[in-house]
Amino acid sequence: HVQLVESGGDLVRPGGSLRLSCAASGYTYSSDCMGWIRQAPGKEREAVAAIYTASGPTYYADSVKGRFTISKDNVKNTLYLEMNDLKPEDTAMYYCAADEYNHGLAWRQYQHWGQGTQVTVS
Repeated sequence: HVQLVESGGDLVRPGGSLRLSCAASGYTYSSDCMGWIRQAPGKEREAVAAIYTASGPTYYADSVKGRFTISKDNVKNTLYLEMNDLKPEDTAMYYCAADEYNHGLAWRQYQHWGQGTQVTVS
C-alpha cells in the first residue's frame, strides 16, 4: 500500500521561505517520478515541480522557476520542495504525488497522492 505523507506547510510572510517534505513508503519501484502539485481555492490543480529518480531530470512551472527547488533523498525515500521568495499567489494546498513512470508536470497521470499540506503566504 503506497503512502505519501506531506509536512512543512505553514503561514509565512511574503518573501519568506519554507521547505516541504513528503515521506514515501509502500512501493519499491526501481525508478520513480515524484512531483509537487498545488491547488488554490477555486482554481485548478497546478504541477509546480517534478523529479525523475533522485538525480534525474527536474521540471518546474514557469511561475516558480528560480524560486523553488525540488530534490529527493533516496535513502530516506523523502521528497523535498525548497520554496524561497514566497508570494501571496503561492498560497495553496500542496500535494505530493508519485508514479513509476516519468510524467513530468502532467499531474493527472500520477497514480499515488498524499493528503496535502497547507501553505499560506500573507
